[in-house]
Amino acid sequence: MRKAVLLFSDGLDSMLAGLILRKQGISIIALRLITPFFGWKYKNSPEKFYQKVKELGFEKGILIDITTEFLEVLKSPKYGYGSYANPCIDCKILMLKKAYQVMKEEQADFIATGEVLGQRPMSQNKNSLELIEKRAGVEGKVLRPLSALYLKPTEAEEKGLVDRNKLFAIRGRKRTEQLKLAKDFGIKDIPSPSGGCLLTDPQIGSRVLKVLKEKRPLNPKTCEFLTFGRHIMEEGLWIVLGRNQEENKRLETLAGSEFLKFRLDVPSPTAVVLQGNPPIEFVEELLIKYSKKAREAIKQGRQVKCISW
Repeated sequence: MRKAVLLFSDGLDSMLAGLILRKQGISIIALRLITPFFGWKYKNSPEKFYQKVKELGFEKGILIDITTEFLEVLKSPKYGYGSYANPCIDCKILMLKKAYQVMKEEQADFIATGEVLGQRPMSQNKNSLELIEKRAGVEGKVLRPLSALYLKPTEAEEKGLVDRNKLFAIRGRKRTEQLKLAKDFGIKDIPSPSGGCLLTDPQIGSRVLKVLKEKRPLNPKTCEFLTFGRHIMEEGLWIVLGRNQEENKRLETLAGSEFLKFRLDVPSPTAVVLQGNPPIEFVEELLIKYSKKAREAIKQGRQVKCISW
């Protein structure tokens, strides 16, 4: 049985890459690599990932949390950042290294990705694709079914494991051909093209760059905090506020007993201190600023109290 490890991103392109190969009788192992910045929804709900893999008809799904290794890349990417804080090329190298490990463990024949030539200017041009493969130590082992006819044949094609004539010549940012393929394969729930890495989000990406520049604590836990909430960063101080009830609950759960938490005795944001030791008066003023109920109470002459726990 011919087997491929598919770097599965949840996006339409990676779905199609797997389905194109499956149509050739190749068994697909869908590998989902996750960090707080991508794929994190599966951390506590892996069954959703495995269900998706099953629905697509792939043989197996594998989830791996690469946060610790990814942070080393994020802090000092050899090839720099793409959009905002995304270390795109270095990230692809790390992912292919992981995929190669899984390929050997699963005794698979090659690696597949949903990459489309010219779709992303930094990492999906011919020079970058070749560089990434070389640095990852997987030259010739990565097949990109959607753009294969624009690229030189891979080892899998040369060995006759894959019929090159049944691969595609898609390039650029338009999704016309992918949407046609999705219809042919009967994919009804088509993912949005913008649902990728949070590090490319202007607000989150800028926040991460600020943390890196100011050498604030950056670890798996603070990375999770960076993906939501309102962040107050002053010299030696870092506080996160919830912007609604859902974020308040998430902040409290994530903080646990590790971080100091504050709220008012009227409806208000939850505040979590990630860095520093602010006076309670400072936090109280901050919470009042973002609590309409607190400001109304003060106008009516009522006292508002700040609680820590």
